[in-house]
Amino acid sequence: MATAVASTRRPLLPTAAGTVFGFTRVALTRLTGAIIVIFGVVSITFLLTRVVAPDPTGLFVSPTADTAERDNVRQALGLSDPIPVQFVTFIGNLLTGDLGTSFMTGQPVAQDLLSRLPATAELALYALLFGTSIGVIAGVIAAVKENSWFDHLVRTVTVAGLALPQFWLGLMLLWIFFVVLGIAPGPTGRLPVGVLPPPHITGLFVIDGLLAGQWALVSTAIAQLVLPVLTLGYGVFAPIARGARSAMIGALNADYMRTAHSLGIARGRAWFVYALKNALLPVVTMLAGVVGWAFSGTVLVEGVFGWPGVGQYALNAMQSSDFPAVQGFVLFAAILYVVIYQLLDLAYSAIDPRIRP
Repeated sequence: MATAVASTRRPLLPTAAGTVFGFTRVALTRLTGAIIVIFGVVSITFLLTRVVAPDPTGLFVSPTADTAERDNVRQALGLSDPIPVQFVTFIGNLLTGDLGTSFMTGQPVAQDLLSRLPATAELALYALLFGTSIGVIAGVIAAVKENSWFDHLVRTVTVAGLALPQFWLGLMLLWIFFVVLGIAPGPTGRLPVGVLPPPHITGLFVIDGLLAGQWALVSTAIAQLVLPVLTLGYGVFAPIARGARSAMIGALNADYMRTAHSLGIARGRAWFVYALKNALLPVVTMLAGVVGWAFSGTVLVEGVFGWPGVGQYALNAMQSSDFPAVQGFVLFAAILYVVIYQLLDLAYSAIDPRIRP
């Protein structure tokens, strides 16, 4: 009887095969969802560029060109076929890694994006480092000093950062520091006109200049970065500081914090070891969003400062009805967000073991 009962018992701990199967199932589910999201975004963008955007033949013919000449250009660009045929052709090319050829540059869109990605990466990385570090520190201090003058200052600054358009802030910074005070360089991109870039190693001018020992070039590149980084970094700072403050206040008022204080644990240790760790989850969620925004949403910021990155490329493409370039940028942004939120799931699992599959 005992043997029969024992044989019907299930193991309390999952087996290795069950764990592997669970992770595989979760991975396949996430991959399928990511593909569906990317396909949906690309499909909607394709339809909008064909239906809503102006006719791109104006890039190749004069305004006085007749209908026959425009039809020839449309046929050469592959725009004379019905939209379903164009969509099938586009998806087929996309599966082979062909994003099309830009109407503006005459180069493959993938090549254009890769050549401009280092400029966007340099701007986004420094803005993320600046905005995230200052935002977390300010949010934590504001929560610890709740209702103090510093807390009110942080709340005011974050609300302003969430409300002000980034391009307007960039224009104001240019007007104050370049036009009025004359202490900042003009909006000429990554380097002033006539200054040669450093040898290409990473594509990041500051790092490449340091590796090449070109100290004057490094200082020049940093000067060009200051205003764009402040503009973009402020947009990163505002949601991070606000989220860190709210999450930290909730953690400080939790029962385990009262228990920690009653056990005589030092305030600093209770704040920054126990409370801060539990307040990281919502901050990590916001960080994932601002990372995607910093890398793909800098369209207007790059336009203001003449920054030759992916954002300015997309802005010029939208103004010129460059369908392949717009679709390539949207695909880049969609993949970026999908990858970031998949990494977010991994970060959640590392921070909170309770949600591990």
